[in-house]
Amino acid sequence: MSFISIEKLQKSYTGTPVFSDINLHIDKGEFITLLGPSGCGKSTLLRCIAGLTPVDSGRILLDGQDLVPQTPQKRNIGMVFQSYALFPNMSVEQNVAFGLRMQKVSADDSQRRVSEILQLVELQDFAKRYPHQLSGGQCQRVALARSLVTRPRLLLLDEPLSALDARIRKHLREQIRAIQRELGLTTIFVTHDQEEALTMSDRIVLMNQGQIVQSGDAETLYTAPVDAFAAGFIGNYNLLDAQTASRLLQRPVDSRIAIRPEAIELSSSGELAGEIVSHSLLGNVIRYRVQVNGVALVVDVLNRSAADLQPDGQAVGLNIEPAAIRHLQ
Repeated sequence: MSFISIEKLQKSYTGTPVFSDINLHIDKGEFITLLGPSGCGKSTLLRCIAGLTPVDSGRILLDGQDLVPQTPQKRNIGMVFQSYALFPNMSVEQNVAFGLRMQKVSADDSQRRVSEILQLVELQDFAKRYPHQLSGGQCQRVALARSLVTRPRLLLLDEPLSALDARIRKHLREQIRAIQRELGLTTIFVTHDQEEALTMSDRIVLMNQGQIVQSGDAETLYTAPVDAFAAGFIGNYNLLDAQTASRLLQRPVDSRIAIRPEAIELSSSGELAGEIVSHSLLGNVIRYRVQVNGVALVVDVLNRSAADLQPDGQAVGLNIEPAAIRHLQ
């Protein structure tokens, strides 16, 4: 039996559906990411699980217990938002201990648990500081510690890294994943950032317009998208309709196709002749735009050295392995 079972969940606002008939099963200790564009229903689903937003119908079972009739306080769920929501007049350790005080945990036990969790998030040296004395990443770690110290059955993370700069985001997502694994904590993480989803998740649940489009591990979603939306949202696929695909490949194609940019080989000679229109340096990758049989393709090549750079206007050959061509619904 799944640790979390969401069954036929429905939610609408003033007659407009946010999502309908959502079914999702999560195993104990699994790290699940809800991924999708803004407005697809992922944050609302998270709030429904937390009890902050009522559902219209359906069930949310946590370890066999239906959460829908319960208040948020009785669900024993930790939640971290994009905004830190720290008390400005409380120190770090007081902010972290707040939930324990609400649970009427003894002072000695509270002090021990706060000390343990501050060590876990590497903030033991900042216990006496106040939120205004901390960086954004440190504030977010305080918010995480405050959720973890109550020992929740489930941790919900609603885009907690989106307000941070890229370097801090990368460090903090690695830290969150390490803590989650160490504690074996079942976690649902909401983001619209595909890189976060691909690097952090045991399983990604891709949503669009209130529906679950595809669910699977990172490799499956990246290499085997089920439709054009999945291919367009995960990675930087070349998406071609049947007519354009037929023109590119010089043979009949009867469906939309998707081709990953890194699966196309550039060489001095190849099955297809093309011309480089432009290029962009993306650090370790050079992204070329190549015109082939009247079709514009994006091609990603590993940036090994400056001598490998192909100039704009250069004639090139391309090879596309049949296995790299994904036929879409």
